[in-house]
Amino acid sequence: MKIKVAITQMSCSSNYEENIKKAEKMVENCAKAGANIILLQELFSNLYFCQVEDYDKFELAENRSKSNLIEHFKKVAKKYNVVLPISFFEKSGANYFNSLVMIDADGKDLGMYRKTHIPTGECYEEKFYFSPGDTGFKVFKTKFGRVGVGICWDQWFPETARILALKDAEILLYPTAIGSEPVLVRDSMPHWRNTMCGHAAANIIPVCASNRVGLETAGKSSMTFQGFSFIADQYGNVVEEMDRKEEGFRVHEFDLQSIDKERVSWGVFRDRRPECYKELIGYSKNLDE
Repeated sequence: MKIKVAITQMSCSSNYEENIKKAEKMVENCAKAGANIILLQELFSNLYFCQVEDYDKFELAENRSKSNLIEHFKKVAKKYNVVLPISFFEKSGANYFNSLVMIDADGKDLGMYRKTHIPTGECYEEKFYFSPGDTGFKVFKTKFGRVGVGICWDQWFPETARILALKDAEILLYPTAIGSEPVLVRDSMPHWRNTMCGHAAANIIPVCASNRVGLETAGKSSMTFQGFSFIADQYGNVVEEMDRKEEGFRVHEFDLQSIDKERVSWGVFRDRRPECYKELIGYSKNLDE
């Protein structure tokens, strides 16, 4: 099956309705360009509130079953016959999660993934807001293929991509919010992209990331989001990319059936030795001991 996937990137404001309207227009433009799967960025319905610890920001969270955001994009997905992974700040009982709902092209909610790896650090105070995800890694069977998802920090862990590939994903999507990092002495973008492209090459699977752009401030903190949304093919080559500032989208076509056959022919999964990987599971001792 040949499908077209779109990456997007846009700046956000503190106006919930304005961000939704902007994202919907982005989806419309991608659909008109032929996209079947459209990836919007992480937590796009508001500013990236995790820059600072602020108890008032918990009011931004939505219950999945009552979310205006999710209900709105169900209608949008159905209208344009597109698959939409929607990132949102979830309230579930007394807990809060960084979550994603997969909406199929008929507007159906296919299920939810909660971000597994939660970062903390200057400008990324996510552990203050989010509990670690409890859904496990998820692959969703959509009208346009088997879609595996991670959320931002998940993309640094090879285990995420490998498990999704083992669960028979045909394409991997990562909504992202990465900006200037004051504690680093160099631009992290090449390192980030190289890591992601390695996941694509190691698992023989396309990988897509959508990031935000623009300057955002919170109290005395500020971040300039770095953009560089991209699509890597099954060899790890960047086949579509955006720059550090632009708003818009890119679309790329993949033949998923052909890539599936190529994945089999490499023998990467046939030759795995899970019994030799026990040291990965909860292993904290010095390997020299």
